[in-house]
Amino acid sequence: MNPNTNISQELLETVDRYINETMSIDELETFENKLKNDSAFKTQVDDIKTLLLGIESQSLKEELENFHNEIPQNLVEKKSAKVRFLQFRKIAVAASLVIALGSFWFFNQNSNDKLFANYFSPDPGLATTMGENSNYEFYDAMVNYKQGDYNTAISKWQQLQSIKPENDTLNYFLGVAHLANSNENKAIIHLEKTTMQAKSAFINEAYYYLGLAYLKTNNLQLAKKNLTFSTIENSKALLSELND
Repeated sequence: MNPNTNISQELLETVDRYINETMSIDELETFENKLKNDSAFKTQVDDIKTLLLGIESQSLKEELENFHNEIPQNLVEKKSAKVRFLQFRKIAVAASLVIALGSFWFFNQNSNDKLFANYFSPDPGLATTMGENSNYEFYDAMVNYKQGDYNTAISKWQQLQSIKPENDTLNYFLGVAHLANSNENKAIIHLEKTTMQAKSAFINEAYYYLGLAYLKTNNLQLAKKNLTFSTIENSKALLSELND
C-alpha cells in the first residue's frame, strides 16, 4: 500500500551513470534487467531521469552563459565540465527532495482517493413513509437525499438540526450527505457527534463513514482508529488494506 519514496544518493548517482553511459557492463546488465522486471523501479528511474536532466540542463545552460561572457573561449569546455561535476550534488539533493516529497504526496493522495472510491457508497437511507406530520420535513429531505440531491437534503436537515443539534439520526445523515457531496470536513463534524452517542442505531455506520472521511483527508491514523470501532465487514476489509 505504501510506495517506496526513499530516493537515496546512491540511486541518484546510479541513474546519473546510466544516463551518461558510464556504467560497467555488469552493472548495466543488472540495472536494465531490473528496469524490465520491476515496473515500480522503472517509474522511479524515469522520474529521476526526467528531473535530473531537466534541472541539470537548465543549470548548465545558465552557468555556461556566464562562463562564455567571463572567460576566454578556449577554456569554456574545461570549465563547463567542472561546472557539471560541482553542480551534480546540488542537483541530486534538489531532485531527491522534489521526488521524495512530491512522490510521497502524489502516491499517498492517489492511493487514498482510490481506496475511498472503492469503499464509499452513500447509506441507502430510510424508507420515506411520510405518514406522521411531525417527521414530514425529515422524510421530505430523505427523498432529496435518495435522489442524489445532497445540497437540498442538507439544507432541509440543517434547519431541523438547528432545533435538535444532538439528534443522532440528523447528524448521521448530514454527515453522510456531506461526505457524498465531497465535503469531508463537515462530514467529520456531524459523524463525530453521532459516534458520541453510544446507543445510536447508526453507531457502526457512523464509525465506518467517519473512517472514510478521515481517509479522504489523508489522516490515516484517525481513519484506522474509527474503522476499528465499526463492526461492518467493509471496515475490516479497508483496515486490512490500510495495514498492508
